[in-house]
Amino acid sequence: MRISALHTYPVKGGHRLDHDAACVQPWGLAGDRRWMIVDPDGVGITQRQAPVLTALHAVPRPGGLLLNGFDVAEPADGPKETLRVFSSKPPLTGRLATAATAFVSDFLGRPARLAWLADTTVRPIETHALPGDRVSFADGYPLLLVNAASHAAVNDWLLEAGDEPVPLTRFRPNVVITGAAPWAEDGWLGGRLRLGEVTFRAAKACSRCVVTTIDQETGEAGRQPLRALGRHRRYADGLLFGINLIPDIAPGETQVIRVGESSLALS
Repeated sequence: MRISALHTYPVKGGHRLDHDAACVQPWGLAGDRRWMIVDPDGVGITQRQAPVLTALHAVPRPGGLLLNGFDVAEPADGPKETLRVFSSKPPLTGRLATAATAFVSDFLGRPARLAWLADTTVRPIETHALPGDRVSFADGYPLLLVNAASHAAVNDWLLEAGDEPVPLTRFRPNVVITGAAPWAEDGWLGGRLRLGEVTFRAAKACSRCVVTTIDQETGEAGRQPLRALGRHRRYADGLLFGINLIPDIAPGETQVIRVGESSLALS
């Protein structure tokens, strides 16, 4: 098995960045979902509510990022705000980039603010984790891995049903692997996976939502692949596709994974 693609999403819900190599930190890939757009109550706004986020292209720079060309500095001294990634999630503290308020509000066409996770130690992983595990503004876990063969199997189901195949980007992975059998990842749960020289814990399968039906290039929504997953991958935990990973590295440590490196499921 090998790593075939690496992606980050600098702003939660925004367009992806593709990488040949990525630094792995305890809370995820460097630069992945350290920023989040929030509503006036401090709750994250994602593609579930705003598919237009597919058109938000964020490019990190030292000390900040560019949002569709609009320059935003990391608000290291910005006002602290109590935030929630989802309304049902526990609160955490972030900082607001107040200079970007008008930009993100205009972009979404609704009142919104841009938040930055200044302290990456403030958000514990809620389940299937060790006490010291942390995560950024990602839904629940530091990384999402997708098996390309499982994606091909989903597209086979779609073709059999007379539907168009969907690109793998619909599933918004951080890591894509090739060379494994379809659904091999189901057997990795609860164990460890080595990507390049970095070891990860395979925490749990990922339950998929309506975001998978949104074209990541146009923002247009459809019905698939959720209907196919509902027929073939429905479990007590939801419609499952992909697995959530937790880096097995120490706080303060950074390692690197690269496209083309081998991957191996460990016992």
